[in-house]
Amino acid sequence: MKKIVLGVFMALLFLGCSSSATTKDVTQKLVVGNSLENLKLNDQHEKPTTLPKDTKIMFFSFSKAIGHKCNAFLESKESAFIAKHHVVYVADVSPAPSIIKNMFILPDLKKLKFPILLINNDKLSAEFTKGMKKDKIVVVYLNNLKIT
Repeated sequence: MKKIVLGVFMALLFLGCSSSATTKDVTQKLVVGNSLENLKLNDQHEKPTTLPKDTKIMFFSFSKAIGHKCNAFLESKESAFIAKHHVVYVADVSPAPSIIKNMFILPDLKKLKFPILLINNDKLSAEFTKGMKKDKIVVVYLNNLKIT
């Protein structure tokens, strides 16, 4: 009986964490000519952050596997790499269930030596991922915070 109750509870938990945003109802953010000047995301330490005015490159990871590759790359660089090259790294953690994010993903991200801005909202995630391949690193070049 305990296993049945636990199974039903876990099923309801994961169903409640599923994404409800559809890509047809959102505006694509990563389009040449769009400005990201007003973009505000929390970093891995839950600090609200806007893009620095001198940002030249943003790269995005929209899947767990790509996120691990980006993290490994940045871990292999000196701690000033991101600031020196005017880079911003954005990871989409919204697909993960809340309990998994809070117990495993966010604590692991807080240990990293470099800043990561997090997309942690299904609607915002849909705006960034519309038309994107989630199994690739997405690189965006900026000039005065406008996508070139």
